[in-house]
Amino acid sequence: MSRPAIAHIRLDALRHNYRVAKHLHGGKALAVIKANAYGHGAVHCAKAIEGEADGFAVACLEEALQLREAGIPEPILLLEGFFEALELPEIVANNLWIVVHAQWQVEILLAAKLAKPLHVWLKMDSGMHRVGLSPIEYSQAFERLNNHKNVAKIVMMTHFANADNVSSNHTLQQIEIFQKVTQGLSTETSLANSAAILGWKQAKCLGDTKNQWTRPGIMLYGADPLMNAETKLKPVMQLTSKIISIRSIKQGESIGYGSIFTAERDTIVGIVACGYADGYPRSAVTGTPMAVDGEMTRLIGRVSMDMLFVDLTDIPNATIGSLVELWGNQVSANVVAKSAGTIAYELFCNVKRAHFQYFDAANI
Repeated sequence: MSRPAIAHIRLDALRHNYRVAKHLHGGKALAVIKANAYGHGAVHCAKAIEGEADGFAVACLEEALQLREAGIPEPILLLEGFFEALELPEIVANNLWIVVHAQWQVEILLAAKLAKPLHVWLKMDSGMHRVGLSPIEYSQAFERLNNHKNVAKIVMMTHFANADNVSSNHTLQQIEIFQKVTQGLSTETSLANSAAILGWKQAKCLGDTKNQWTRPGIMLYGADPLMNAETKLKPVMQLTSKIISIRSIKQGESIGYGSIFTAERDTIVGIVACGYADGYPRSAVTGTPMAVDGEMTRLIGRVSMDMLFVDLTDIPNATIGSLVELWGNQVSANVVAKSAGTIAYELFCNVKRAHFQYFDAANI
């Protein structure tokens, strides 16, 4: 029998979430499937919305080539652009779009001899201070690239630093800077990531939505960065495993590495075949929710490499082989992430060794 840790991926839920993103903002949407679709499987996810998505976004050339080799025809944007001039011929040959976020990229692109012009997303640093041309550099770079023989089209873009914090004015400040610098430049724009789509209507008040692109990422996979219970997103990944052993400990006894959990009452403990080597966070604390055979309970003790402990005291019918949901349909990945001091993005990206099983209700 194979190891029972399974990542169940609902492709119909992914498709639903993409439609939610499009509905909330309007305009066009690039489905962000970088980092192997946030751990969900880039090719499977791309094929699930192929023909419906306006395009895809990945981090780098290698990720884009994986999609092209799988037969994905839609536009694909390289969010970090190119890393050296030698990549440009392959980018052109595979009909990829590029982000230009630095002056050195501008110079290389203008000097290159290309077989055909490229679709460029020109990125402004409006306050994130990670990558992007400064507001002072931006207008000049736009003028130099616009109508150049190597550039087929320009989409003006920026990225928000604090869109997941609706009480912060920083997003509004970034929008104001972007608007001021790009005023009078007639072209398409892209501002909104998942958090901005869900929480900042101001991010789409920049003219006709048909000329705006959004970049939904984490929301495609059913995790709301704003943790708004009213959001109609569906979880895409359900991570499950099974109980492989059951033992009883007395009040005052401890379990696991470091003996960090000491029973306050006589406790029935289930040992689950899942640990941090499978992607469950080692930093998750006692009390983190999980479900056994559909009944809610909690993690206890320290997560080890291959196993973790679950409290079965109030689930007397649990037995060897009982199904344990680590996150997914009943257990929110956001809640697990918060307990572990991280974010759902990291949980999803870290899932490994688990068997991936793909389901699509449209094909059942």
